[in-house]
Parts: sequence; C-alpha cells; structure tokens
Amino acid sequence: MVAADIRNRNLEVPHLSKETLQDQVFRHVSELILDGSIVPGEMVTVQSLADAFGVSPMPVREALRRLTAANALTVVSGRSIGIPALSRARLTDLRNVRYEIEAIAAGWAALRRNDSELAMAAAHLDELEAANATGNVRAYLRANYTFHFSIYRAARSENLLSIIENLWLQISPYFNMLHGSGNYTTANQHHREMMSALRARDVGSITQALRADIDAAYAVLMAQLD
Repeated sequence: MVAADIRNRNLEVPHLSKETLQDQVFRHVSELILDGSIVPGEMVTVQSLADAFGVSPMPVREALRRLTAANALTVVSGRSIGIPALSRARLTDLRNVRYEIEAIAAGWAALRRNDSELAMAAAHLDELEAANATGNVRAYLRANYTFHFSIYRAARSENLLSIIENLWLQISPYFNMLHGSGNYTTANQHHREMMSALRARDVGSITQALRADIDAAYAVLMAQLD
C-alpha cells in the first residue's frame, strides 16, 4: 500500500477558511469517505490532507481522531490512516442497524417529501444510471451517496440523519468492493423502486426496496469475506 497523494488524484477538496476550521476539516474528510474517495486498502497521511485543504496538520489530526473514534478510520502505520478491516460480525451488525434506521428515514421521507426534494432524488437517480452505464465507479459511489441522502434528508430529522451518516461512514468505503459483482445494476433496480415509492408516498414499498438494497450489498460483501 502506498500513501495516497490527494492532490494527484484530482479530488475536489476546497481550501478552507479559518472559521470553525476543525469542523470544516471533519466535514470534508467525512465527505471523502462517504462518496468513496478513500477506499479500503489505501493509506492517507495527515500531511497529504493538510496540503490538499491548505491548512496546518493540527485540525486534520483532530478530524482524524474523531473519525477514528467513530470507527470510520484507523491508524495503519506511523502517521498514516486508512479504512478499518471489515469483519463478518461488524458487517452483520451494520446491516442489522441500517435495516431498521434507514427504513425509518425512508418511510418518513415518503410522507414528508416535497416536489423539490423529489426532483433532486430523481436527478441523482439519473446520475446513478449514467455512472453504471459507463462503468464509472467513482461517479457511481458519489451518486449513490447523494441519492440515498437526498431521501434521508427529506425525512426532516437531524438526529436520524446524524445516526445514518455515522453508519455510512463505517460501511460506505466497502461499496468500492461491490464493483464487478453486478451489484450496481441490482442496486439501481432497487433505487428505481425507491424512487417510485417516494413519488407515490408509499411507505411500505420504499421500506421494502431500501431493505432489499441493503441486503443485496450485504450478501456480496459477506461472500467476499468468505
């Protein structure tokens, strides 16, 4: 494994203002994890992130400390961090909790969504379809994150959204491992079902489609761990 050079990988990492610097760094590193930009088996150094964000190492260290405490990252060696190894027990626990929590959010979203939120989810679904058609894994993972969270935000619960984000910080890096299994195509079928249910305000159907999506990814990842 080689330490990742964030700048050379052309990641969209903005320079940050001095105001609430630690929180901004935490948010942007979180987004790199959530949209699949930091993948399992890859190491990232404190200095590479500090250089990319245009800040000193101190707020980066604090952000990484918080993400390590949340089980989203782990110290690999020396000053390098990476995605933690995934065990069967941890994968199953994440699946079981997501199965309940994300279903609640999807159901609430079906009841509470407005037309602009519906249009946003539809646009992200188009991005998912296009990314899968072209085999663009990075674009697919980013669109998968934005599609799901456009629905979860429509539930209008900051507490629920925070819980789901913590779950995704732990599971979303492993969605990179689904490429090549056919899961992205299967997932998009479930995404289309979720979209139809969101339009119809059908709580039962969106819950069923979401859980099918979670289970399909779980089965592929569990088989890879075998």
